[in-house]
Amino acid sequence: MEPEVRLARHPGLDPRITVLRAGEEVDAVFVRTARFGVLVDTLSTPQMCARALELLADQLDDRPLLVINSHMDWDHFWGNAALGGVPIIAHDSALARLDGAVAELEAMRAREARFAGVRIIAPTITFAGPRMALHGGDLTLQLLHTPGHTPDHIAVWIPELKTCLAVDAVEQPIPEVWSADPGDLCQLVRSLERIRDLEAEQVVQAHGQSADPAVVARNLDYFRALVAAVAEGRAAERAEAFLDWPEGMTEEVRDFYRGFHRSNLAAVRAAQAAGVAVF
Repeated sequence: MEPEVRLARHPGLDPRITVLRAGEEVDAVFVRTARFGVLVDTLSTPQMCARALELLADQLDDRPLLVINSHMDWDHFWGNAALGGVPIIAHDSALARLDGAVAELEAMRAREARFAGVRIIAPTITFAGPRMALHGGDLTLQLLHTPGHTPDHIAVWIPELKTCLAVDAVEQPIPEVWSADPGDLCQLVRSLERIRDLEAEQVVQAHGQSADPAVVARNLDYFRALVAAVAEGRAAERAEAFLDWPEGMTEEVRDFYRGFHRSNLAAVRAAQAAGVAVF
């Protein structure tokens, strides 16, 4: 069943920023600047993205629309087909993931009918290197390459508002590393440190329905504790030994994050075996 898309807000978030919530699946974000509107992620189907655009019609007025694909995970960019000729911005490394997205779509269509109308639409503008800036007149959107969760991940820093759209680089209770390669783990930790050093007042996440900047420090503390436990030879398999579950989290969702913990643990153990210092 396709999640319902609705508008949502976080306490204290500037009114020029709107959250588009697709049930418990994912949050996208819209930023209204003086010159244009920017949609960060297009949700998981064209139908859901089209609904999001309907909800944003009053805010867009006659402004042109730009879209940022934060990364090529299915719940963040499979709605691209609803955009027509709207420019879609992503990191260069996103393009290498498109073949994998096609294979993943075929598998997911076999499981869920709601993906029947999805077409994999590639970004139309990409950038290399650590950052790109969009100048909206009143607001600047700095696109920061923040790999580790995925190789192509982008977070968005809005300095005028001291707000970071961290997407999946920060997550409550924990993010997941891309692979067991120690390099990916080090990249994720560096990305978290980069976001921490922004000293943001709002850190908007795509999962967990949170903009609490304290989550960044808790994510780093989790990885630091996990690295220490493995280095000291302590048992580290139980996620509960390293994190507190958010209030109201169901057992099904806890199992989901236990899977994240297993992935992270495998990467920490690989880093120790290779003699790679994570911190």
